[in-house]
Amino acid sequence: MKELEKITLFYEISNALNEHLDLERSLYNVLGILADQMGMVRGNIAILNLMRDEITMEVAHGISKQAMKKATYKVGEGIIGEVIKSGKGVAIPKISEEPRFLNRTGSRQKGIDVEISFLCVPIKKGNQVIGTLSVDKPYDADYSLADGKKMLSVVATMIARHVINLESIRAEKERLEDENKRLQDELERKYSFTSIIGNSNKMREVFQMVSRVCRSNATVILRGESGTGKELVANAIHYNSDRAGRPFVKVNCAAIPENLIESELFGHEKGSFTGAIRRQEGKFELADKGTIFLDEIGSMNMDAQAKLLRVLQEKEFERIGGHQVIKADVRVIAATNKNLEAAVEADTFREDLYYRLCVFPIYLPPLRERKTDISLLAEFFLEKYATENNRKIKRLSTPAIDMLMQYHWPGNVRELENCMERAVLLCEGEVLHSYHLPPTLQTGEHSGTLPNRTLEEAVAAVEQDMLIDALKNTRGNITNAAEMLGTTVRKFAYKAQRYGIDYRTYR
Repeated sequence: MKELEKITLFYEISNALNEHLDLERSLYNVLGILADQMGMVRGNIAILNLMRDEITMEVAHGISKQAMKKATYKVGEGIIGEVIKSGKGVAIPKISEEPRFLNRTGSRQKGIDVEISFLCVPIKKGNQVIGTLSVDKPYDADYSLADGKKMLSVVATMIARHVINLESIRAEKERLEDENKRLQDELERKYSFTSIIGNSNKMREVFQMVSRVCRSNATVILRGESGTGKELVANAIHYNSDRAGRPFVKVNCAAIPENLIESELFGHEKGSFTGAIRRQEGKFELADKGTIFLDEIGSMNMDAQAKLLRVLQEKEFERIGGHQVIKADVRVIAATNKNLEAAVEADTFREDLYYRLCVFPIYLPPLRERKTDISLLAEFFLEKYATENNRKIKRLSTPAIDMLMQYHWPGNVRELENCMERAVLLCEGEVLHSYHLPPTLQTGEHSGTLPNRTLEEAVAAVEQDMLIDALKNTRGNITNAAEMLGTTVRKFAYKAQRYGIDYRTYR
């Protein structure tokens, strides 16, 4: 190749490398130029993956994607592996006479292809070899392979920086894929049915309803008081559905001003109202092919209700100020703690929307109607917040459990969780006692479920609590129990008799 031709080649390669932000596309263009200018039949850029100690083809010309996947090497294996190991280029006049040539891609077929010469040069990052540039060209006795190798070395130096970027992009891509898989697995675990705590009959009904509806596309409305876990159930429905890998968009209708709810849900065009300085996509567009969770839907104004009804029926809507009809394949899960039937009677909620939403209603019972779940939930939150706050709390005392069971929980599961978090922060020992619980539970003034106690009665309750705990720990051995509390067997037996505690019960 003449000097002018070499300069032209290097100029074209330089332009190709800087023409696109897409590095892979640029490198493919470089191989295309080499094919035109050098008569290259096949070529590739291979990269060393230090994490896997493996060499793989990243871009190639004249080799199929499937063949590229087959061509993996270890350092020192084959000619490409040797070039990466030694850091020195190789020029082979005839690959048919070279035993080191592995032909992993299967692209070179004996008896069909003309005789092929093979050139392979290292791509270096400083003194470290990070990849190779390889070229197949028809054998020509008059062609100087030494000159070809030098020219390829210049090209390899030119593309080295881009290959370094490609290597970092690939590593980042692999990291993001691993992180995405980890997060998906975590979401599946977090929002599986097992993450919803409860074994009462009412919760079993909820589990059964969720398992039946999650795989369908039916609209679901979750009914129940505030704090009963409606959002948790919505998560379980989405992440156990066929849309689990698609977007899950959550909207709290009560938290958005009435004049902005339509814009939030359906988007708006630039200039459609004061402050609309650019076009904005709505939540329904963002949730396309996925699920949208409309919490507190009973707070939505009548205009937004009309548009929502159209989305549910026609699967289409228009942005505010726009005329383009936008299709949206979105599953709707709604939730409310309001009496929608009363709202329909009062003309504050559309009757047609009510019937369209209530395709598959699920009622979440308040905590006071599922008493058997209270201790399970309390133990779960105890373990959760003890771990978060590095506390070695092993269990709840019997009086503490009794106190939790007797309370009426107007704030439902959310109130219980807050209560347990506070108690964990106050507890310094290994057992969470009743006096660690909030005053509203201890005095019963709020709920009217617990009697007022004198100082003597409160002290007696603590004593009874400690006696029972000691007997539980010693399996009813009164001598060991007395020793644990630092008192005599006589005093222990006296107080046990006073409180009606029979040590034989705990054997």
